[in-house]
Amino acid sequence: MAVAAPRPNIVVLVADDWGYTDVGAFGSEIATPNLDELARLGVKFSNFHVASVCSPTRAMLLTGVDNHRNGVGNMPETTPAEHEGKPNYEGVLNDRAVTLATLLRDSGYQTYITGKWHLGKAPEQLPGKRGFDRSFIQADSGSDNWENRTYMMLYDKAYWFEQDREAQLPEDFYSSRFFVDKAIDYIDAGRKNDKPFFAYIGFQANHIPLQAPREFVEKYRGRYDRGWGQLRQERRASAIAQGLVPAGTDLATLPSTTDWELLSPDKKRWHAKHMEVYAAMAEAMDYHVGRLIAHLKAIGEYDNTVFVFLSDNGSDPANPFDIPPANAWLKMNYVTVAEEMGGKGTFSANGPNWASATVSPLHGYKYFAGEGGLRVPLIISGVAGMQGNRSVSAFAHVNDIVPTMLQAAGVALHTNTYKGQPVEPLSGKSMLPLLLGQARTVYGPDEPVGYELAGSAALFKGDFKLVKNIAPLGDGQWRLYNLQADPGEVHNLATVQPARYQAMLADYQAYAQSNGVLPVPDDFDLQKAALHYALHHYLIPKILSALPWLLALVVILFAAFNYVRRARRQAAAQPSHPRI
Repeated sequence: MAVAAPRPNIVVLVADDWGYTDVGAFGSEIATPNLDELARLGVKFSNFHVASVCSPTRAMLLTGVDNHRNGVGNMPETTPAEHEGKPNYEGVLNDRAVTLATLLRDSGYQTYITGKWHLGKAPEQLPGKRGFDRSFIQADSGSDNWENRTYMMLYDKAYWFEQDREAQLPEDFYSSRFFVDKAIDYIDAGRKNDKPFFAYIGFQANHIPLQAPREFVEKYRGRYDRGWGQLRQERRASAIAQGLVPAGTDLATLPSTTDWELLSPDKKRWHAKHMEVYAAMAEAMDYHVGRLIAHLKAIGEYDNTVFVFLSDNGSDPANPFDIPPANAWLKMNYVTVAEEMGGKGTFSANGPNWASATVSPLHGYKYFAGEGGLRVPLIISGVAGMQGNRSVSAFAHVNDIVPTMLQAAGVALHTNTYKGQPVEPLSGKSMLPLLLGQARTVYGPDEPVGYELAGSAALFKGDFKLVKNIAPLGDGQWRLYNLQADPGEVHNLATVQPARYQAMLADYQAYAQSNGVLPVPDDFDLQKAALHYALHHYLIPKILSALPWLLALVVILFAAFNYVRRARRQAAAQPSHPRI
């Protein structure tokens, strides 16, 4: 009698702000041997897409539902004031979307999450209410990697929760190490239950502030002294050599990229150091992924574990040093000397120049709908019966992860109801047939897949992409590209193929209408939106929290002033005596 194979464990590893070619297996010079080994044993996807910022991607990754339908039409930090409180723009997961953790837990899995959450921090929005048995999470867009404090003037403090209760960090905290340690603790504690587990690890690497242990930073000293233009060319060549993009892939010229050779030696060193820390932070994350893998091997669970690795969006072009209020805040709260960068108390950020290199050969980066913002590395390994050690160029989407993992776990896919309650149906499709070598594509040539976030938008259909980007990277005009031939989005086909252009524009309009996409105001600006958020969630709360002390100080000063004034009046009223 044949014995049924045990249901697989599932480990989802989410990197933060990694570019398309930041993994060694995708053409990077950064050492990522553990991720490379997962790629060798599994399948790497060269045409996989997410949202251009973190929380919308994470919302889709956990639900398989379009981010507008699951409540995260935009992340709170960049939502226009006109969209606040509107349907589909709650900025947190709504109750209409069922999470992968809930579905797996209800089918007998143990479910764990460590690391970045960014899907709400009210009691009813924390992981314990969304299907996770054990959790230790950071609730906002990011935080310091060495200690318990916020990383930017967006929040009044760093919000950490364990089992949905506010928590403190240990003295020897470093984010990547701590997240893996906690995941290992949860896995070990649950072994007595003899159930498979689902472990989700949301790394803060490589979200700003870029920080890494010195032993990793030192390995990259001098590696980036030739600048971002050289690295962009190197990454393009490596991606071609890996077979991820065609040999003739052209590089777009981005308006935000400056000429490295025009910089002074001090400026070159300053910028090179940022990239050294970036690379070190990525390698440190990979090192701790290796510790998790080694532990699973030691306890006999590795061979029955499915691994999913992805980045939540492309590389981050944000450079707080160029924003006067943020720069002033950094100077007051962090060390920004180049040679100290990476260590505790320091702050580093890559900005648009390095971001354009780490997504090479793609166009754009985080916050925008160019491929550099939406196309990220995806590796899946450990699925029973899968054909490994290969790369696939079929278009795939983050919404496809949930149905794929459910099928791998033998869990039925839900439609528009779950346990008798109406829910959002899955937007994605299972990639399992592709992983098993039973299909060559996930979507048919005539199946459109829409996307929108903060005014930048796209429509994918077959080999083609219709896209528009807002300023400062774009001009708000729609363009058409053949991604199979031109993944760098250099050759606009809108006037060459007007019929296709119009048909895909109609597809996008249908997507926007059915998913409740709201148009952004004509004067919408991402940086101004973030400053608006900072004003209402950091500066005003800071002022209000200090108000009692300010009032007390005013009262004390007023009393002191009155005391001095009365003393002077009394002295003036005393009769004067002539000197004898």
